[in-house]
Amino acid sequence: MLSFVGLGLYDGEDISLKGLRKIREADHVFLEGYTSSLMGIKICELEDMYGKTITVLGREDVEQHPDNLLEYAKDGLVVFLTGGDPMVSTTHADLRIRAAERGVKTEIIHCSSIISAVCGLSGLQNYRFGKSCSVPFPAENWFPLTPFETISANLALHLHTLVYLDIQSERYMTIAEAISLISQMADKKNAALPGLFIGIARAGSENPTVIAGDAKTLLKADFGMPLHVLIVPASLHPIEEDYIRTFAGYHD
Repeated sequence: MLSFVGLGLYDGEDISLKGLRKIREADHVFLEGYTSSLMGIKICELEDMYGKTITVLGREDVEQHPDNLLEYAKDGLVVFLTGGDPMVSTTHADLRIRAAERGVKTEIIHCSSIISAVCGLSGLQNYRFGKSCSVPFPAENWFPLTPFETISANLALHLHTLVYLDIQSERYMTIAEAISLISQMADKKNAALPGLFIGIARAGSENPTVIAGDAKTLLKADFGMPLHVLIVPASLHPIEEDYIRTFAGYHD
């Protein structure tokens, strides 16, 4: 059995009781460590809390070399931990398909996800979001414009955009870095920068930061420690506008 268990957004207390039971029953516990991170707790503290040794997997371990994990799951109980909800990332869906092809039974234990959390923190209505995108750290001779194209397409349809910020090893992209990169993308496309952004930091913690405003406002704002995520809103419903005025410091 291979159980995909979501850990939630911030620390070890976000997990569901069902997910916790699965961990404690497991023969092997793996943690996917590349799409998200729980910033409110260390892995050694998770091990103490759950009473299990946790093996951390990188992207290549999951996408290219999952054989050991799948072999363990043929005869035993294996838990595959992820930040947020397990099936938000396509790489996890691929792993579940591979398990099924080998005759390994699978299950999903869901948990809170940034996709739903941003709606509560920003007040933006979930059915008004379009395609999401990710802003990566640029590399030599590589500066993709796809994120800005996705944002522009959504805005043309009056849809909000959830923008994931890159994670590389221990480097976490900030909201200021993301807006600066989006601004460079706009310049390269000879297009105007969106007029409104909502930045969210540490969703799921006791003290998340939520600030709405134009690029200049967010570039000056102190969002504190990661993880950060960004929203580019489209035209606002009156309730959405009231919400960000009340809870995100927005003013025209």
